[in-house]
Order: sequence, then structure tokens, then C-alpha cells
Amino acid sequence: MMLPKLPFTSIFAISIILCAGCGGGSNNNGSAPISPSTPPQQKEPKSDFESGTFQNFNRFEQLCENPRQGSDSQGRPFPDSQGSTQDENNWLRSWSHDLYLWYDEITDVDPESLSTPEYFEKMKTFELTESGNPKDKFHFAIPTDEWIALSQGGVQGGYGAEFKILNGAPPRKVLVAYTEPDTPATAEAINLKRGAEILEIDGVDVINGDDIDTLNNGLFPDAGESHTFLIKNVEEDSSRSITMTSTEIVSTPVQNLSFLETANGVVGYFTFNSHIAPAEKQLIEAVTQLRESNISDLVVDLRYNGGGFLDIANELSAMIAGDSAVGQVFEAIEFNEKHPDLNPVTGERLTPKDFLTTSQGFSAPEGVPLPVLGLDRVFIITGSGTCSASESIINGLRGIDMEVIVIGNTTCGKPYGFYAFDNCGTTYFSIQFRGVNQKGFGDYADGFSPSNLTSPEGVPISGCLVSDDFNHKLGDPQEGRLKAALAYRNNGTCPTLVNQASTGKTVKMLINENGDTAIQNRMIWNQNRILSRSR
Repeated sequence: MMLPKLPFTSIFAISIILCAGCGGGSNNNGSAPISPSTPPQQKEPKSDFESGTFQNFNRFEQLCENPRQGSDSQGRPFPDSQGSTQDENNWLRSWSHDLYLWYDEITDVDPESLSTPEYFEKMKTFELTESGNPKDKFHFAIPTDEWIALSQGGVQGGYGAEFKILNGAPPRKVLVAYTEPDTPATAEAINLKRGAEILEIDGVDVINGDDIDTLNNGLFPDAGESHTFLIKNVEEDSSRSITMTSTEIVSTPVQNLSFLETANGVVGYFTFNSHIAPAEKQLIEAVTQLRESNISDLVVDLRYNGGGFLDIANELSAMIAGDSAVGQVFEAIEFNEKHPDLNPVTGERLTPKDFLTTSQGFSAPEGVPLPVLGLDRVFIITGSGTCSASESIINGLRGIDMEVIVIGNTTCGKPYGFYAFDNCGTTYFSIQFRGVNQKGFGDYADGFSPSNLTSPEGVPISGCLVSDDFNHKLGDPQEGRLKAALAYRNNGTCPTLVNQASTGKTVKMLINENGDTAIQNRMIWNQNRILSRSR
């Protein structure tokens, strides 16, 4: 299964699930190969499908229509054996029936009836929440080699710029949210900055142009492609043309560590953009510096952090809370009722996961005591991109009565998670568990909202609704959300509430001229709470 090119229609005109920012997803946008018609004298083979009867999914594991040859990145031979599409679909069917959180809401579908990507899309619930949102918004798959590169090394193709589509329908508006250091986007001749507006791509007008393919190809390129952009940086009086060549980008998840002097002590700040493996070492280094600076308060900027490994969220939460978290539950996970006592993936007894006290070996040495801050409260900058493992930080700390103040906008709402499962070169993610904190709370499917919203979209938490300010750098004390956090810390008040529609909230569904929709460019794998089966 090939990962589809991440869109702007894909932004506008195709219906695919991306792996967001990561993007990733199942490939539904191509046409299936045309099979030759069956000769009249032959009969279609009779399916052995029996609705409601399931074999163990291990029976079909790695039986592949196109087995991989050779070895993986660690030199281990691929476990694939010759099989068929029906075998791959039978694996998905039995695996989902056993592990999917809402397995009893899946319509049982004949494994011979669909291609494997199409079949996977059927292996989920299509029920809605009370608010009318899809109950399962996070069902996706990604080629295994891409999953390994993304999760372990933060590697993805691109320019090193995170684009935000603030308006997907004409007049469209696409801005740069942030950039990665030492990438094409930050080269001296390019100098792409936060807030820069993309006006044209390869000569096509972004705002009202109708050549969707050209816009998609430029914003979401394969590695090695060159595209020309007309841009306007915030501080520049006129637009200018730049040409960037995409490459494999290594993400730096922790950036902009700052120590802000105030009348009431030093406030620490950093942006944290992804719970990928390299983040562990970077977070430990940042917290060590914050501790040595004797900060009075901390602002953690999670506005663009869609999630990732839950243990990294646990580590950060433990470092923030310190001794008060030791021996308390960070998160307990619950599977479907078939598995009340044992984790069906690891075989371990289900016990609540306490706040961690040592590093877990993602990128820092395993077993080293974590540095701690021991704070009584934390300010967290949030947005619609704050998701899953990032929301676990909020929920986990609130579970031990730490004061959490959110500045920004309502989070995405995902108290669910899963393990990554590879089969035949595709890694599948299907909701397998829900998470609750020390107090047993995990009901935030519509997210966490700043409490000053007139009508909170999710669980209200102390804090302020504030626009995403693209006119200032992240970490600048004058940037709207950070400025509001510092003001709230000083006097407990929020800026004047603006109309919620003007908060700069990035749209998740992008609409083209014909009303078609597609999911925004964000890796869906990275909008999740992911547990590792082994490291």
C-alpha cells in the first residue's frame, strides 16, 4: 500500500486519510487494477466467509499478496510468506475483532469483497459522538518503512516548513507555522519564517487558483522535487520569489527554549512539536537547563503537537511535577471487555501506568533518573492541533491536582490510543484502548477548552481563548498566546475575548470550489497516543 501524496485538495478535491502532518494513510484515491473477466465456463470460487465466525489473527499474519524480500533496517529477514489479498484481509478482520475498542460496532465484511486498503477502511465504527462528531477519527495506516523513519528518527520529506491552511476554500490562506533548523526553508537565500504567506506555487495563484494539482505538488512534494513559491514574510514590504528543493527532513521536536525575566521571577518556555523518539533526549536537556535556572513558572507550547509516544508524554509530565507525582497514576489504559485483566498485545497484567522516574531509552540512555522541576502549576499553549499524547499531559497532571492553565484554543479530543502493527509492509493503527487519569477521568472526546469560551467545545479548564499570532516568532514574549500566558500569570485575567471564529484556528477539513473535502496536512500517526510494543 503506497502512501498518497499529501494534499491541498487533497487540500481540496480527494477524500483520503493522511498521516499527518503526519501525513499517513490508506490509499483510497487510486483506481483498483482491472481484473480480466471470468470466462463463461468458469465459476467464481465460493467464499469461505462466515459472518460472525473468526479465527485467530495470527493464523493469517504476514501471509502477503506481495511478500517483501530481503531484510529490514536492522538486518532481520522479513517474515513475509506468499499469501493473498484474502489472507491480508482476514488478518485485518480477525485482528480488529479481537483488539478494536468498539469491535462490536464493526460491520462484518467478506474478506474477498475489497482490496486491502478499502477493507481496512471498513474495519472501524461509523457511529457518532453525542456532539455529532465521528466516534473514530483516527483510523489509519502507513507503509512500515515510512513509519519507522518517522517515529524513530523524525524523518519526513519536505522543505522543513510546517504549512498551516487557515482557509481551505477560496479565498484560500496558507501560512508558515514554524520551520525546522538547517533545512531548505531556513537556508540563507530562502529565509522562510513563521507567518510568511504563500501567494503562488509554480505560477499558480494560491488564493483563487484552480490548478489544484500544482498547488498540492508544491506544498506536499516527494523528496528531490523543486518548486517555486511567491511568498511574503511578515516583516517584508513586498513579495519575493524563492525556489526550494525538498529533501528528507529530520525534525527537531523541542525548540525555542527561553528564560523570560519578569517582576515575579523567571518563566521558562519551550515549544514541543512531536512525541517522537528524539524528543526524549531533547526534553531531558531542556528541563535540566530550566531546573538550573530556578524558574518560577513554565509555559509549554503544544499548539502544534499532535502526539506520539505516550511514555514521552509521561516523562515530561513527571519532570514538570516532580516528587508530587511519584507513585501516582499518570494514565491507566482500558481495552475492550474481552481483555479486562491482561494487555492483549504485551500479555502483561493491566495495571495503571505511574508517572515515570527514569528515562525509557527512546533516545536518552535507559534507566537514568529524570531531572525534575517540582512545579505546582503549568501553563500549556494549546490549539486544534494539540492532540492525544499532548492531551494526556493535561489530563495526567490534572489527575494529581496540579493546576493546568490552557492558553489558546480547544484541543483535538482524543483520549484513545493504539499499538503499531505491521503486516505485509503496512503498519496499521486501529483504536485499541482508552486512557484515564489518577481520578479515573478520560471523557474528553471533544477536547479541552479554555474556560472563558462562551460555549466551551470541550471540557473547560482555567485559561484564555487567544488567537494564534503569526506576526511574532514562537517564544517571543509579544506573541499573542505567550503574552496572554504571562499576563494571566501576573493578574489572572484574559485578553478581551475575540469572536471565536477569528482565533486563527486551523481548519481540519478543507473545502474546494465544488464543496469536496479532504483532511489537512498533518500526520495522523502523529495525532495519537501510541504505545511501543518493544524498543
